[in-house]
Amino acid sequence: MTGWRRRAWEALRPWDPLRSIKAAMQGLVLLSVGITTLLVIVAIHSATEIRVITIFSIIACLLITQIMATGLTAPIREMTAVARAMAGGDYSRRVARVRRDEVGELAETFNRMAADLDAVDRHRKELVANVSHELKTPIAALRAVLENVVDGVSAADPETMRLALRQTERLGKLVGQLLDLSRLDSGAVRLDAKRFEVWPYLSAVLKTASLGMESTKATGSRSRPRADVHLHLDVRPPELTAYADGERLHQVVANLVDNAVKHSPPGGRVTVRARGGPEPGSLDLEVRDEGPGIPEADRGRVFERFHRGSHPGRDGGTGLGLAIARWAVDLHGGRIEVAESPRGCRMHVTLPGRPQLPKQPRTEPAEPAGDPRPSSPGNP
Repeated sequence: MTGWRRRAWEALRPWDPLRSIKAAMQGLVLLSVGITTLLVIVAIHSATEIRVITIFSIIACLLITQIMATGLTAPIREMTAVARAMAGGDYSRRVARVRRDEVGELAETFNRMAADLDAVDRHRKELVANVSHELKTPIAALRAVLENVVDGVSAADPETMRLALRQTERLGKLVGQLLDLSRLDSGAVRLDAKRFEVWPYLSAVLKTASLGMESTKATGSRSRPRADVHLHLDVRPPELTAYADGERLHQVVANLVDNAVKHSPPGGRVTVRARGGPEPGSLDLEVRDEGPGIPEADRGRVFERFHRGSHPGRDGGTGLGLAIARWAVDLHGGRIEVAESPRGCRMHVTLPGRPQLPKQPRTEPAEPAGDPRPSSPGNP
């Protein structure tokens, strides 16, 4: 439908009884008056008494009013029934939209609200189930280690304590991620964005990741040792600066590097590449690995909470890292996505930086006449 036709269609809406309750009521009044007038004319040209015509007129008007009122109130009665079902915990019911007027629009809005509540309720149940599962595993492992020590099955040697420490660290990491998600939902996090040098910042992040990989190997993790994965940093130009919240950006890079390391092959390489964006302070960041990559069917869902993908080689983790990374990028107004790559996985992050404000001209006091001091570039 072209623009002028759409505008004409909307302009005619107040006069369309199928799309306006006001027009429908006006039509009801006109129809009632027309029927009464017709019956009066029939009475004048026949021997029918006026009181008989009046009775027939009242009956006809009541029937027409009843039919129209039933059509108008049917969606409202259905919404009442659906609301009662939702109050009882059933969010699957919907209102059948049978009208195109204001009541029909109300029914459509009601259906959207019911769908949103259904999604929220389903997400709440999934969140409780997933969090319970994630907490159960390290708690059970920690309990087994402590029970063995208490029962004398194993001694409280450094190796046993390292096993207990590893499970405690896993619990702490999960609790920290859940706290981040709670801040995400409440909107309580504010950015403390500052300008920083990219090379030393990313170098420190990768150094922390390397220490974590060495710690995993030293504590005898059941997972595959990751100290054989090489981390490479590529920043150009070396003096590149960006504008972002350091703590939130650390969450992004650390989670992406951790995810890339987990799915790298033995002796693989993870590359963190940073370039300047088109705007002042903007940053173009990539994290690449040489693993199996992310199947195309999973690329639209990898940033969902607790999503672990369908690739058989993807195991471990809570499924929260990429969700937190997307949240931190969204706080900056940036974008994170799975980019095309001929090999492995390539995560692409863009941060907009801060618009450069125009410099305000400084007003310097005029020098007194006869001042013998010569002017210099720094002191006009």
